[in-house]
Amino acid sequence: MRVLVIVKATQSSEAGILPSQQLLTDMGRYNEELVKAGIMLAGEGLHPSSKGARVHFSGHNRSVIDGPFAETKELVAGFWIWQVRSLDEAIEWVKRCPNPHEEACDIEIRPLFEAEDFGEEFTPELREQENRLREQIGQNF
Repeated sequence: MRVLVIVKATQSSEAGILPSQQLLTDMGRYNEELVKAGIMLAGEGLHPSSKGARVHFSGHNRSVIDGPFAETKELVAGFWIWQVRSLDEAIEWVKRCPNPHEEACDIEIRPLFEAEDFGEEFTPELREQENRLREQIGQNF
């Protein structure tokens, strides 16, 4: 099972306050553990929402909203993609994580959809396309 592990933003991360050298060291060590365990597939930190934008969809219309965005607790400051056996395993790994913000914060875990989750709607042609795209993505790294 693949999961997206979402590090929620805080007022400090949204203010652009960078992590300390100690936190960077601790997180680097933690990421090494994840890689050695064969769990971590990807992971990155994100700039504050003030450097981003949103595109709003309404029917055929599109509108762009520049950051920063309100509701800091709903924003994402970073993420990992992990391959785990279960949600419980992901929870146990998150509980071992250094506090990513040196202040109160949350980390959310969400399972990623897999091809089999879509049932018959995910036709053999769509599966073939998905496999081809994943292979192309792998070649880009």
